[in-house]
Amino acid sequence: MSIVVPFDGSRLSGAALVRATQMRAVFGGSILAVTVIPEENRQYAREQGWIGASEAYDIETIVGRIHQQAVELAPAADYSHALVGRYAQTGIIAKRLREIAKEADASIVTIGSENAGRIVTGLNSVGGRVTQDDAYDVLIVRTPLPEPVEELSELSHSDIGKSDFYIPEKQR
Repeated sequence: MSIVVPFDGSRLSGAALVRATQMRAVFGGSILAVTVIPEENRQYAREQGWIGASEAYDIETIVGRIHQQAVELAPAADYSHALVGRYAQTGIIAKRLREIAKEADASIVTIGSENAGRIVTGLNSVGGRVTQDDAYDVLIVRTPLPEPVEELSELSHSDIGKSDFYIPEKQR
């Protein structure tokens, strides 16, 4: 299983990365955290919290910071970034994320988004546009505080019995 996580360092993208780690603990496979960055767009980088108000746009600094955040949340995940044009709209960013998911042969894309996948998706939602591709399954993470990975890992290996629904009456 290959899991791709659009990761921009936000709380919800971090929650999506942790969820992907939880799935990997259960199902195996690989995780790719990926960030799409508009080139030389200082305002966008500041809005994302990648650089401070007085900092210059520096792609190495930005990528280094985002990569460090990803490693802290998911040490086993691979990390990649892609650059798009300076004034790329959300549609271009989403298109690049879909391309990366296909290149990585993603089984699932895990997206942290408050509005991705709803009947009405905001026009500026990158997550909503990534969910539109049917080349992979999509897990939408809408809550910023997932359970700790260790708890799920322990739970997945515990001796929890099956529900009585699945056990024939003769075998009880």
